[in-house]
Amino acid sequence: MINPEYLVSFLFASFLIAVAPGPSNAFLMAQTFANGRTAGMQSAFGFALGGVVHTFFAVVGLTAILKASELAYTSVQYAGAAYLCYLGVMMLKSTLQTAQPEHCDKPHVSTNKKRNVMFQAMMTEVLNPKVALFFIAFIPQFVDPNLSSATFQLAFFGLLYPLFAFPIDCTYIYFGDKIAQFFRDNPHSQLWIDRITGIVFIALAINLLL
Repeated sequence: MINPEYLVSFLFASFLIAVAPGPSNAFLMAQTFANGRTAGMQSAFGFALGGVVHTFFAVVGLTAILKASELAYTSVQYAGAAYLCYLGVMMLKSTLQTAQPEHCDKPHVSTNKKRNVMFQAMMTEVLNPKVALFFIAFIPQFVDPNLSSATFQLAFFGLLYPLFAFPIDCTYIYFGDKIAQFFRDNPHSQLWIDRITGIVFIALAINLLL
């Protein structure tokens, strides 16, 4: 059972958090700008899957380890920052290769790059210790101790958040793709969009460390 008042409060707070610009939205928009609406949707799915993983961690208590152990928190933090930095460097590297004379296999490279977007988004979410602490600090506030199963309530709210945030992410994707289409009409703009995307990933890595 779920307390209806707690559910309404949770949905209202989740809406404010999902709408507010943050690292996840920056990653989402960067992928949409660089690779189109499909990549943006894949990113949104990846973040949703990351939320499912964090919910599992919170339910079994693994997230509490990050809260209690500075070494565990720092390790995950550096791993997440390193992964984001890697994505940014690879994106910048691909723009240097694109700047060379065009080859017939260029579309194939772009397809391979898009294929891993959902996994990249999921790993970015999973390796962000701040998201892990969000699940263990934010979601339990809406668990009613007077009801029978706290574990069920924790799992319910944990899985509800990514489902609730997904349509909001789709709104970002829709408008982001509209803006990006304006730049794609310029044949040279895609190169700069990819470069900016790489810089955004590196900036997100620095933000995670700070």
